[in-house]
Amino acid sequence: MKPFQIIVSAVFILIFSLNVQASDVFVQKKSPYSVKQTLDRVEAILHKKGISVFARVDHAAGAEKVGLQMNDTQLLIFGNPKMGTPLMNEQILMGLDLPMKMLAWKDASGQTWLAYTSPQALQQRHGLKNQFIIEKMTKALDGISQKALQN
Repeated sequence: MKPFQIIVSAVFILIFSLNVQASDVFVQKKSPYSVKQTLDRVEAILHKKGISVFARVDHAAGAEKVGLQMNDTQLLIFGNPKMGTPLMNEQILMGLDLPMKMLAWKDASGQTWLAYTSPQALQQRHGLKNQFIIEKMTKALDGISQKALQN
């Protein structure tokens, strides 16, 4: 193989791997509901499961207060200390990513989305070794989001 071909191949592989990694950071799902309804449904499920809801941030309302426009966008902040504390004890900087968050927004076409950070991405970012809790978080977030988005 010629040096030019090797360089082009290496660049292509690097670009492809960066795109794959970036898409693995967030889990995004279409919602059949409005932004408010989507997060209301998530919040109701969290309460039933005994998971603490700490705050709800209305980004669009914040933008409006300063004279800017933004599509409807809200963030729900929630957590379970039984899962988060061991992870923070392993790596205190995990506290920058906890408590967990789910973001709901309406895109330019009017489609509502729900997204959250993948627990595997958090594991990788912080070098966490507690696979058991990461798997539990993954299952819980998937289940909560799936149930909230059901028709």
